[in-house]
Amino acid sequence: MHVLFLCTGNTCRSPLAEAIARAVAAERGLDGVTVSSAGASAWAGASASDGSLLVGLEHDLDLSGHRARTLTREIVAQSDLILAMGPHHVEAAEALGGEGKSFLLTDYATRGASRNPVSDPFGGDLDVYRATWEELDRQIRSAVDRALSERESRP
Repeated sequence: MHVLFLCTGNTCRSPLAEAIARAVAAERGLDGVTVSSAGASAWAGASASDGSLLVGLEHDLDLSGHRARTLTREIVAQSDLILAMGPHHVEAAEALGGEGKSFLLTDYATRGASRNPVSDPFGGDLDVYRATWEELDRQIRSAVDRALSERESRP
């Protein structure tokens, strides 16, 4: 299963989400789960933001090798599940063929109990990035739980 995290610039939220999901998959011993990230309006090749880099390091997640990617039809096609930070990101993925596999992260993680976008820390101080990390960590753990339960219930 390949999970794609999607935000706007692929420098703040989605790189953090990718790193968190990769760590959760390793922590739970999930073989066969891969993750990546992209941005609906990314500047290809940009590094992760300073805030994301620093918060990642606080949690032993190294984002120094991250390079932003712009969402493409190919990236969408290669993804089994697309978890987006905001509703307009879901729309962008669906416009490129992601219907039926693109979800707002909070909606997917809470099974419809929350449809709030994940806060964008861009331009904020380190505490704003820390709050985003906390939100992402909580939502991604719940999303992994849901994906695993759905995978196990398939014939």
